[in-house]
Amino acid sequence: MAKIEELVKVREFVSPWHRATINVLYTNNWLTLLLEKRAAAYQITLQQFNALRVLRGQYPQPVKNNLLKARMLSPTPDISRLVDRLEGKGLVTKSKSLDDKRAVDLLISEKGLALLECMESEMMLDNILPQHLTEDEAEQLSQLLDKLRGT
Repeated sequence: MAKIEELVKVREFVSPWHRATINVLYTNNWLTLLLEKRAAAYQITLQQFNALRVLRGQYPQPVKNNLLKARMLSPTPDISRLVDRLEGKGLVTKSKSLDDKRAVDLLISEKGLALLECMESEMMLDNILPQHLTEDEAEQLSQLLDKLRGT
């Protein structure tokens, strides 16, 4: 197992906080690249995967663009284009909202639900995380990250 010092070619960090900062950033990039590759194998992007998960969480209720945008893990400036791409792949349906004529209702399709079911385990790193972290360590890591964000 390579330490962060070896990975970024640093002999010593200025402080434990500096080491932690670099480690979090490096690990975020590592995870993002890994997940992007896995999503690409299913011909979708990581953001599209995230959008599908949000829509599945509300299913069978339709979702408006604003709710989808608010629940995305990473900022998505053009949510309409992302939804259009999902619709083009048959993963999402759009319809005029009955309660707000200016809005569009979004609903994950059966094809979208099936895709998520197929790729869920791989995208949640079920084949990596349990090999490197115990359940207690995963919980501790989550608690430390929550603490880092001040929650």
